[in-house]
Amino acid sequence: MVVSRNVVGKSIIRGEGPDKVSGKAVFTADVTLPGTIWGKVLRSPFPSAKILSIDTSRAEAAPGVHAVVTAKDLPDSRVGRLLRDMPVLARDRVRFVGEKVAAVAAETLEEAEEALLLIDVEYEETTPVFDPFEAMEASAPSLHPEMTTYEGLPQPPSDVNNVLAHNIWGKGDIEQGFSESDLVFEHSFNLQLAHQVYIEPHACVVEIDADDRIQVWVNNKDPFVLRGQLAAVWGLPESRIKLNTINIGGDFGGKGSFMDAPLCYYLALKSGRPVKMVMDYIQELMAGNPRHPATITMKSGVKKDGRLWARQATIVLNSGAYGAFKPTVFLRGADHSGGAYRIAHVKLESFMVYTNNVPGGHMRAPAKPQVVFAVESHMDMIARQMGLDPYQFRLMNTLQEGDESPTGGVWREIRAEETLRQAADKARWGQPKSATSVGLGMAITDMAPGTGKSTATVALDENGKASLLIPLWDTGTGAHTMLRQIVAEELTIPVEDVDLVIQDTDAVPFSSGSGGTRVTHTTGNAVLGAVRELRAKLTAVVAEGQDCPEERIRLEGGRFVLDGNPSRTVPIQEAAAQAVSNTQAPVTGDMTYTSMPSEHTSFCVQVAEVEVDTETGQVTVKRIVTAHDVGTVINPMLHQGQIDGGIVQGLGYALMEEMTSEDGRVSSLSLGDYKIPTIADIPKLETVLLESPAGPLPYQGKGIGEISNIPIAAAIANAVEDAVGVRITDLPITAEKVLAELRAKAE
Repeated sequence: MVVSRNVVGKSIIRGEGPDKVSGKAVFTADVTLPGTIWGKVLRSPFPSAKILSIDTSRAEAAPGVHAVVTAKDLPDSRVGRLLRDMPVLARDRVRFVGEKVAAVAAETLEEAEEALLLIDVEYEETTPVFDPFEAMEASAPSLHPEMTTYEGLPQPPSDVNNVLAHNIWGKGDIEQGFSESDLVFEHSFNLQLAHQVYIEPHACVVEIDADDRIQVWVNNKDPFVLRGQLAAVWGLPESRIKLNTINIGGDFGGKGSFMDAPLCYYLALKSGRPVKMVMDYIQELMAGNPRHPATITMKSGVKKDGRLWARQATIVLNSGAYGAFKPTVFLRGADHSGGAYRIAHVKLESFMVYTNNVPGGHMRAPAKPQVVFAVESHMDMIARQMGLDPYQFRLMNTLQEGDESPTGGVWREIRAEETLRQAADKARWGQPKSATSVGLGMAITDMAPGTGKSTATVALDENGKASLLIPLWDTGTGAHTMLRQIVAEELTIPVEDVDLVIQDTDAVPFSSGSGGTRVTHTTGNAVLGAVRELRAKLTAVVAEGQDCPEERIRLEGGRFVLDGNPSRTVPIQEAAAQAVSNTQAPVTGDMTYTSMPSEHTSFCVQVAEVEVDTETGQVTVKRIVTAHDVGTVINPMLHQGQIDGGIVQGLGYALMEEMTSEDGRVSSLSLGDYKIPTIADIPKLETVLLESPAGPLPYQGKGIGEISNIPIAAAIANAVEDAVGVRITDLPITAEKVLAELRAKAE
C-alpha cells in the first residue's frame, strides 16, 4: 500500500549545509574565550618503560608558560568510557608510544611546544609485548597486574594473561556438529590497524567560570556520557560540569572518547585561564583510538549437499595498551562470526588482549568489517573447494523466516534471500566475464539498529512556527534535517517552518548521543512521540473551540479539517494562537524514549566487480552493487549519502588503509602515508533498495548508518579470486600481496 506523505520520503537539503560550506559553522578549535591559552602534551617515546623521574623546572620557567602538570599533580584515578583503566597522565610507567606523560599550558601554541622540549624524563625500558597471542602466554609480562581492581572490568575476569574481555556466544553442541559434518574447513584471516580519518581532529576547550562551574567545549558525540566520565575522574558532581553544544567535524565511531578533555581541566585549574587543546594528525595516528587489528580463525562443518552444520570462530582482538576507549570493552561485532546463515551448532569466542600498542577504540560498526571479511571470505573458500557457486551456496544457507540466528536469536520478516537475489540480478551474476582478469565477488551481512535513550520537545508559538529541541549534536550525517522532517510531516507544515535548538547538558538529564545506528531509532522516536503529543493538544483545542469531536478532526496541509468538510477548516496558526492564549506559553509536546533491542534486522549484500593487472597485481574496482533491505526512507538523499560514504570507507579499508607500525611505533603518521580513497578511486556505484515498511524506526524504517561499510572488503577479496584465482586473507589487498600470490601460483 502506497502511503501519501507530506515531506517524509523527500530529499530535503540539509539545514546546516550553508553554514558549513560558508565557514560560519563553529567547531571546537574555533572557540576562543577571553584569556585562552594553549595546552600541549609530552608523549612517551617508548612502548613499555618505567618512569624514574620527571623534571619540569626548566619548562616552568620558560617564557609564556602558565602551567605544567605531571601525574603527581593529579589525583590517582583512572578514566574510561566503561572500563576505567587509563591514567590521565602516566604515573609510574608507560604502556605505548604516545602515552601522555606531562602537559603544559602557555600563551601561544609555539611557546607550549617549546616548553615541552624542556621537560626532562628519565625512563627505564621494560620488556614490551606487541603480539596478542604472545601476550596471552602465561610467560608474557602482565601489562596491567592490577587489572582485577579496575572499575568496569567485565565479570568474571578472564584467567587468560592480559585478556581484559573474553566472550562466548553460540547454540547447540559444537563437538556434535563437527562429528555430524561430512566436510570440515578451517581458514585464518588477519585484519589491520585502521583510523577513522575524520577531517576535524580531537579538540577541547575548558574554562572554570566565575561561578566555579567547569565549562567544556569538545567534539564528542556522547556529551552526557562524557560528562559522567569527567565527573568520575575529577571527583566532582556532574552538576558542576556543562558541555556546551558544538559542531563535530566527522565521527565514524571515533568521536566518542574523552581524549584530552580530562587533562585540559587540570591545566585550566592550575593556570586559572581557559585552555584549548587540539590534536594534530601525528598525534591522532600515534595515540588516537583506531579500529582494532584482529586475527580470526573460522572453522565450519558442512554436509555433502552444502548445508552449513557447525561453525566455530575464534576472534583475537589487539586492544592495545588500554581498554578505556571502548564503550562496551569487548566489541559486539564479534558475535556476527556466524554470519547471516542458518547453522545448527555454533560457538563464537572473542578475546580482547592488552598489548603495548596504540589503544583501540570504536570505528564505524566496531569489529563487524573484520569479522564479516573473515566470514564471507571463508564462505567463498568453502564453496570453491566444494565446487559450488558462491551465490548458490549462500542462497542454500541464508536465514529464512522463523530461523534462529547463529547466536540463538529470532528476527521477524527476514529478507536475506530477497536481498541476495536482487544484488545478484543487478550485478548480472553468472553471465560471461568481459575479460579473463575480471571477476565478481559477493558478501552479505545484517545489522539491527542500536539502542539508547533520548529526549525531545516540540514547541509551537502563536504564529504556528515550530521549534524542535533535542540534545543530539551534529556529527555530519544530516540527522538534524531528517528529524525536522518528522516534525514537519506530523504538523503538515514545510520543513522550513521547523527551527532546531540543540541542547547542552544543562537542558535535560541524559541522552545517549549518536552511534551504533541508533539516532533515528532513539531520537527519531522521541521526536515522533513529542510532535504527536503536541498535535493531540492542538486537536483538543480545535475540538473544544469548534464543538467537534476530536476523532472527526484531521490535520492536512497546515489546516485542521472538521467533519471531512474542506470548507470547514482551522489553520494550524489559529489553533496555536488559541492554545498559547489559553496557557500564556507556547504549546509543547515532550517525549523521552528508550529504544529496546529490535525484532528486526536489515540485510545488505554487496557485489564487487574488479579487474586485476596480472603484471603488477594492481586491483581496480570497476563497479560495486549494494542491495539494502530497508524500511521507509525518510530522506532519500541523506540515505544514499550514508550508503555511498560507507562503501567508499569500506573500499579504503579493503585496498589501502593501514596504520603501519614496528615495535609499537606507528610509522604512517600523516595522511600522505596513510592512504585513503580519492575521487579517482571511486568505482561505479549502483544501489538497490528493497523497501518494505517493517522496522522499529519512525514510519517503520530501518537503520542505514554503518552497514554499507561492512561487507565490501570481503566482496572485493572474493572478486579477486574469481578474477585471477588467488586468495588474499590479510587486509589490505595491495598490489604487492596479489603479485606475490600470482607468482607463487605460477611456480
